[in-house]
Amino acid sequence: MIFDWGYVWEVAPRLAEGLVVTIQATLVGMAVALTLGLVLALARRSRHRLVSWPTGVLVEFVRSTPLLVQIYFLFYVLPDAGLRLSPLATGVIALGLHYAAYCSEVYRAGLESVPKGQWEAAVALNLTRWRTMKDIIIPQAIPPVVPALGNYLVAMFKDTPLLSAITVLEVLQTAKLIGSETFRYVEPLTLVGVLFLVLSLLSAALIRWVEGRLRMES
Repeated sequence: MIFDWGYVWEVAPRLAEGLVVTIQATLVGMAVALTLGLVLALARRSRHRLVSWPTGVLVEFVRSTPLLVQIYFLFYVLPDAGLRLSPLATGVIALGLHYAAYCSEVYRAGLESVPKGQWEAAVALNLTRWRTMKDIIIPQAIPPVVPALGNYLVAMFKDTPLLSAITVLEVLQTAKLIGSETFRYVEPLTLVGVLFLVLSLLSAALIRWVEGRLRMES
């Protein structure tokens, strides 16, 4: 089969539209995962078992079930509960919740790596627990775990094709539709593979740059 560059340029605009959806889902989903993950990590380290124990169960449950099952569950169950969202919004929530569970464990490792002497010094200065966590512990815990969090960004980006299961027209689903219309799959699928490769490499380079900046500032 001959690779037709003219056909590539013909389908590129449609694939670009799908790529925009993929990037949107990744960025918004990662924002949810980073924020909710930190909340879950702090809740799991709570001294109150009524907070820490249910949080731990939730995190382990999410980590132990497939992302695709979670996507289907949210897409088909939320409407029965009276909450109707678009397929893209449902997919973003599913990605955010799923990766929040993993990010929470990364945050927890970072928080536990901070020397206990930092807590003791904060107590000696009569700082509240919240201020100690916000101004002393978290700023020291986050920089070392940036590479691990960045890995989840790349992983989430590569998991966005799963959203096609609930009719989200991300880039891979768009390529499949183009192929089914023209019976030419080589060009669109090859282009999708190249796009995922290039953007994953760029994301990894950006993460290394951020890591280097944080190391210099520390």
